[in-house]
Amino acid sequence: MQTILGAGGVIARELAKNLPQYTNHLRLVSRHPKKVNATDELFPADLTDAGQTLAAVAGSEVVYLVVGLAYQLKVWQDAWPRVMQNVIAACEVHGAKLVFFDNVYPYGAATAHMTEATPFNPCAKKGEVRAQIALQLLDAMASGRIQALIARSADFYGPDTPASMLNFMVFDNLTKGKAPQWMMRTDLVHSFTYTPDAGTFTALLGNTPTAYGESWHLPSCEARWTPADFIGEIQKKYNSDKKVMVLGKGMMRFLSLFIPVLRETMEMQYQNSQSYFFDSSKFEKTFKQQATPYTEGLAATIAFYQQK
Repeated sequence: MQTILGAGGVIARELAKNLPQYTNHLRLVSRHPKKVNATDELFPADLTDAGQTLAAVAGSEVVYLVVGLAYQLKVWQDAWPRVMQNVIAACEVHGAKLVFFDNVYPYGAATAHMTEATPFNPCAKKGEVRAQIALQLLDAMASGRIQALIARSADFYGPDTPASMLNFMVFDNLTKGKAPQWMMRTDLVHSFTYTPDAGTFTALLGNTPTAYGESWHLPSCEARWTPADFIGEIQKKYNSDKKVMVLGKGMMRFLSLFIPVLRETMEMQYQNSQSYFFDSSKFEKTFKQQATPYTEGLAATIAFYQQK
């Protein structure tokens, strides 16, 4: 049996679509899980509770930690260390392998060219939390407590991915006939990971015994596009010539007074103020797999919006 902890989010959904090719018993765990495949087992649990986490992991060969906590610093500081501690302990007790789906926040401002060897140097409070929990796992791996790997992703885009910057600032606005928006600068390289790719390649890692004990950057298109390139490609499909509204720090601070989620993103704006290139060549060379080209991923995302 393989188990997804944090079922219900975009990555969990894409992962669940891919895992039936590797296992005939898939368990989905969250507070209110819903089936992705007809044969999925649903297991309601609160992962901040050690006992419930232990029960959720029981019988699992491979466990995928893809939890998406509310994007609030206080929630992250309180819940993430407990979740990681509970999951590591449960995997240790039950002898399950662990795949942790992580982001680039631990790297801090070293975004110009990120590889698996980039040292952790967080420069934001949320980055400090992500570095802390990644180190919790790395320590458990180094001490031999569990077999695990880290699958790391760049920013998301893709069909039915509402929290993606491209989706809510560009696709959503153009679909409503509004001008596309972006934050800080549109002329710097910014990598994105296509969500269906994230599910496909995380499933592959979890079912490759030699992948454990390492961190992996999930394939993200090697084309060095800027936000202006992405927006221009999307606008062509919408036959739109609306000027991009670029939100600077002053405007963002003002809007954050009324939009709580924007207030939570303020400390992360270093990611949009400098180049952001996510190097996934290690994975690509090892598995001979490539990310979906941006043009194809954007076309599929546009098709999703047109069907809504």
